[in-house]
Amino acid sequence: MSITTKLVATTALTAAITAGLTAPAVAAPVAPAVAPAGSGAEVTEQQWLADVTAAIAPARAYLEQRTAEPTAGAPAIVFDIDNTTLATHFHPLTMPGIPPVVQLAQYAHAHGVAVIFVSARVDVIEPVSRYSLQRAGYTVDELHGRDLCDLFKSVQQYKTDERIKVENEGYTIIASVGNNWTDLDGGHAERTFKLPDYNGLLS
Repeated sequence: MSITTKLVATTALTAAITAGLTAPAVAAPVAPAVAPAGSGAEVTEQQWLADVTAAIAPARAYLEQRTAEPTAGAPAIVFDIDNTTLATHFHPLTMPGIPPVVQLAQYAHAHGVAVIFVSARVDVIEPVSRYSLQRAGYTVDELHGRDLCDLFKSVQQYKTDERIKVENEGYTIIASVGNNWTDLDGGHAERTFKLPDYNGLLS
């Protein structure tokens, strides 16, 4: 995909996201919703939320244990955004927070852990992303998005590089949470927690 095509797509995404900002930020409902036809797989929103709740439980238990211990450097937790912290697959315009993940982030913040987001979203929509996260109930200590040069990297390399930058600021990343292996592979986090993506359906 050319840079021009990416910029056009980014402009369209920004317009779509902005259009949804007037809708209330409510937690994702549990009423069933079916993934788009032709996607090669189906999952209801109800099932997805149940799977996310099960997947995030070990992260909460680990965070409770880890925050009771001393940390060399300021502790931080790194989150992906789309379908990790915001329900963008089922609600692409309103982008509500995902309740168990919001609760995890709030627990982290309340216990002195910096809440940092590393997203493959381009940084030109950073104000929209930040607003959506804050409206959903997240504290945003840092938000990393891709600039023009980052578009030439693989997503995994970009996200690994951003975690290295976070470490270079003096943070110890005690946990990283994402719904795609490209959010997590590459190291530079004590523990990683994978949320469901159903073989790329919720990318």
